Amino acid sequence: MSLAESFDLADRAPLVPPTPPRAPEGMTALGRLAAIRHNAIASWGQRAYEDDVIKGRFFNHASYILNRPDDIRHVLIDNYENYTRTAAGIRVLRPILGQGLLLAEGRAWKHQRRALAPAFTPRAVGTLVPHMISATEEIIAEFARGAGAPVDLREAMQRLALEIAGRTMFSFEMGQHGQQLRDFVIEYGMKLASPRFLDLLLPLGWPSPQDVSRAFFRRRWTKFVRELIAARRAAGKSEGAPPRDLFDLMVAARDPETGEAFSDDQLGDQVATMILAGHETTATALFWALYMLALDPETQNDVADEARAAGQTDALDKLPLTRAVLDETLRLYPPAFLIARAAAGPDTVAGESIRKHDVILIAPWLLHRHEKLWDNPNAFMPARFLPGATPPDRFAYLPFGVGPRVCIGAHFALVEATLALSRIVSAFRVELIDRAPVMPIGVVTTQPDRSPAFRLTRR
Repeated sequence: MSLAESFDLADRAPLVPPTPPRAPEGMTALGRLAAIRHNAIASWGQRAYEDDVIKGRFFNHASYILNRPDDIRHVLIDNYENYTRTAAGIRVLRPILGQGLLLAEGRAWKHQRRALAPAFTPRAVGTLVPHMISATEEIIAEFARGAGAPVDLREAMQRLALEIAGRTMFSFEMGQHGQQLRDFVIEYGMKLASPRFLDLLLPLGWPSPQDVSRAFFRRRWTKFVRELIAARRAAGKSEGAPPRDLFDLMVAARDPETGEAFSDDQLGDQVATMILAGHETTATALFWALYMLALDPETQNDVADEARAAGQTDALDKLPLTRAVLDETLRLYPPAFLIARAAAGPDTVAGESIRKHDVILIAPWLLHRHEKLWDNPNAFMPARFLPGATPPDRFAYLPFGVGPRVCIGAHFALVEATLALSRIVSAFRVELIDRAPVMPIGVVTTQPDRSPAFRLTRR
């Protein structure tokens, strides 16, 4: 008997969660630009979910949306050095991430990747699991004290993921810093993260009006990150003791070829990248997973049963359904809904002649719902990812990217989210009080358009 059969998943009518209406064919360039500013997901029409390649224009350059796995492999692996971040992407991310791993290019990226890799091996992540569990148990205790009162799970998962990020990074609780950090993230997301017309039009070396505001933000932000690092350094580290958190691992990191360590400025950018990229994407994935399970109470009960049978485990192989729920959630709501690259030189992709500065778009949102690549692509069907199921094409499922620039924290995020989801659902029945649809919007990450009220009751 397969796992899908043991959970009776195969015989259930699948849940199809709400999504925004697709853009009308023939939308003007200005209309598409306006849609992108508010919700990039709503800027794609039906053809984008059916065709292998969609050709368009991005100002005075050609643009291509790629949906065929072989073409995606070519851009992200075979010839990845020819494709760099777009100017608009750098404008939006650099003020908050600096020159950290996510934005670095060339030799700087290779140095950072090699130096950081040992901090994110399964063995290294295993040493951080107690931080993940302690933060999760604390929020479970908080929910229990609420005694069935309405809960904003979006805000709660942000706090949980931020607390885990703080403890795994610095070994201290984020109580005194968490609200300020959340305020920075909310301020940037609401005011500065969406590209404006001039952000898209101007060369990177020409500052846009938004860049001035971003520069002021960066000064305040980097000062805050330096204060976090100073607080962690003041806590010290016992001589000869093993690393206790990511900060210890990053301070000790050396490029295996050159022996070079991170400078203080580089360390600050890595801290910002790991905390921000890690906590926001994990919080978003946990929110959507809980929303799916609230809409699908049978699968939610199966996850709770699995957790109880496994006990208080930190072994993911004992939680295959919980992991499958997360994998399917990441398919339907990939945190990074769009990968945008600019060609550094000529190439041929999908039979098209690519010129320098042409824009290549690989959209996990589209890829994960493409009608040629998935059966019933808009349905929530965790059985797709249970052991024994036919795995998807490696280049059709990209929740963490793929190739040399695949997310370095993918294993960390999956361990964190799986353990947190399992413990929360085993402790509480999660129900929606507000039944109005929650729509995904694509602005930096795949966010909910609002925070519905949930009720959590003890199992």
